[in-house]
Amino acid sequence: MQVIAWNHKAEELTGYSAAEVIGRQCWDVLGAILNHGEPLCAPNCKIFDCLRTQIPFAVNACRIRHKKRNWISVNISSLVIPPQDQSPHADSVVAVVFFRSDQAANLQVSKHETLRVFTLGHFGLAVGDRGIGIECWKRKQALTLLKCLVAQLGRPVDREWLLDCLWPDIDEKRGWGRLKVAIAYLRRELRANGIRSEVVKTVGNAYLLRRDAVWVDADVFEHLINSGKELQEKGQWSDAVRRYDEAQCLYRGDYLEEEPFSDWCAAERERLHEIYLEMLARLAECHAELNQYARAIEICRKALAFDSGREDMHCALMKYLVKRGQSTLALDQYRRCRRTLLREFGVEPLPDTQRLYQKILDQRKHIPASDKQYRGYSTPVHAKSATR
Repeated sequence: MQVIAWNHKAEELTGYSAAEVIGRQCWDVLGAILNHGEPLCAPNCKIFDCLRTQIPFAVNACRIRHKKRNWISVNISSLVIPPQDQSPHADSVVAVVFFRSDQAANLQVSKHETLRVFTLGHFGLAVGDRGIGIECWKRKQALTLLKCLVAQLGRPVDREWLLDCLWPDIDEKRGWGRLKVAIAYLRRELRANGIRSEVVKTVGNAYLLRRDAVWVDADVFEHLINSGKELQEKGQWSDAVRRYDEAQCLYRGDYLEEEPFSDWCAAERERLHEIYLEMLARLAECHAELNQYARAIEICRKALAFDSGREDMHCALMKYLVKRGQSTLALDQYRRCRRTLLREFGVEPLPDTQRLYQKILDQRKHIPASDKQYRGYSTPVHAKSATR
């Protein structure tokens, strides 16, 4: 999934030079989206699946991201290079990807019928190279029904549970009738959009969304993080960073964020949000192991923007700032942490956090005045006043 070549026409189209993109992940460079806004470029995307199996992939209409952040409408097609001609990349799949203006003639699009479900951030559906216009669905409860099944992916969902989620205030007989209509409508819409396999399966008095028949971003998100953890535990920091970066790309927002008051997905939203924040902490650790402290600091601040009350992230940020020679900012971060904890929870920082603050303060006292001025330190603050 790395760019290994980039010609002058690609540079003219996107604004990126070869030096800026070679070696980067293709999804990170292009960020292509489909007609209804669903991501086309993502870790483990359908294009990559096709190229890995040496099947050309084409997209008749999508948009890619210019360096200046505006969108460009293009067609995409690919040509997979035969394995015998791939030297010096014989251990990889190599393909040439072409971009054309959207006025070009229609391309022959590969027939891939896997339903792709986007749950992180704006909910969306796609089949192959096409986004499904779910905003036009006449029966909105069918869409909510699909979300309920996605939330229980691969597990039979009892009809009573579905009725309680969709129509909690009507009797069971009427609710059962509505549920059958919603199921029929959902299946019809999926078939109309090219899904021929039985994605929604009936299991007795329950329904099941087949895990093997759909691609769900939250599923891939967790898989990438688990892979990153394994690599991190082996000390393979750079490889772990790549996995975590791929997971970051998929996390476009909280799980099913259009359902903020729905109890049936609240626990899963909170669980995935926590996994995301823990992943950011791990990603910062990997960058620190690679002596990339500026990047580690950036990631800690990103995590604190999501949840300012995470004391562990405040501590990590303080340590990375010290490593960058920015002890004053580390002390300021402690004070910010203390104010946040007092405001949100009415508690003081943990003893370990206070000891870290005091250690940084003590170390700073022993830095020569000339060195402090060189590093941009401010006037020393007395320890007693600094903890108030």
